[in-house]
Amino acid sequence: MNPIKRINLALQGGGSHGAFTWGVLDALIEDGRLSFEAVSGTSAGAMNAAIVLQGWAKGGPDGARKALADFWTELGTFAVASPIRRTPLDRLQGNWNLDESPTVLWADVIQRTLSPWQRNPLNFDPLRDLLRKHFDEKAVRACSDIKAFVAATNVETGKVRIFKREELSIDALLASACLPNVHDAVVIDGVPYWDGGYRGNPPIWPFIYESETRDVVLVELDPAVRKGVPRSNAEIADRLNEITFGGALMAEMRAIAFVQDLIRQGAITGTFGTRLKMMLIHSINDDASLAPLGAVSKFNIEPDFLEHLFQLGRAAATRWLASTFDSIGVETSIDIAARFL
Repeated sequence: MNPIKRINLALQGGGSHGAFTWGVLDALIEDGRLSFEAVSGTSAGAMNAAIVLQGWAKGGPDGARKALADFWTELGTFAVASPIRRTPLDRLQGNWNLDESPTVLWADVIQRTLSPWQRNPLNFDPLRDLLRKHFDEKAVRACSDIKAFVAATNVETGKVRIFKREELSIDALLASACLPNVHDAVVIDGVPYWDGGYRGNPPIWPFIYESETRDVVLVELDPAVRKGVPRSNAEIADRLNEITFGGALMAEMRAIAFVQDLIRQGAITGTFGTRLKMMLIHSINDDASLAPLGAVSKFNIEPDFLEHLFQLGRAAATRWLASTFDSIGVETSIDIAARFL
């Protein structure tokens, strides 16, 4: 019987593509050979992290899986009122990429013309309503089994704010997911916040200082490499966002790789050297399936699409467990330099 191994989970943001992470988490929890010391997340990753903690606090592993399923299933019911959805022809062709949809192109014009406040002066936010139903602040903060770190970006200073488990709230989650061209800044204690992806997608450094576990499993939604030159406005905007949101992660991985080399070479000795630990980095991803989906698909919440992403995530996690489980606690299982540097 395989021993239970302890890991940290780092969950990227990516709108509705977070349903891929839902599938990953569902498979990892169902497998039962891993326990989670801490989880970090940004945007959709933050939502998944919080829902896992809530479900875990109320019903253990099975409770976490059910809480995730309930959250994403209800999100899918909102698709009825969303203009971002597939046409009958898209359905016939099996097309999930909606970047050239006429409705989407019109919505893009409106978004570029009017600010979030002008488009939505009453601040109507279905996601807030969804969280009011599915996010239990007391349960999340009481989940002492798992630490949590959620990133948001301070609009005024540009610095990252990490909300720990004891600070998580609906506003903290909405701040972590606040794209400035889509939503007004979320104000918490007088401070305005935007999407945490600008400074950490997801944050890794809290694991270094506040977790004993060396293993970090990164669940990636953005492809490491996107071949070719983007042509349409949507493709250009999406690639810019991927590069921007990936910058902080690349910087953290560069630092981790540098310290790994120092430790391997025995270059740091004495008291300071004892403060450093060899972080072991792993990645669950499916670039081949996620890269072709297009920027707009991150706003597509059709139930069929969410289920498609969920199944992709489960399959990716199952493959990863088969190929990488033995590396946990032993060695880094990815080439950090090739993937991030």
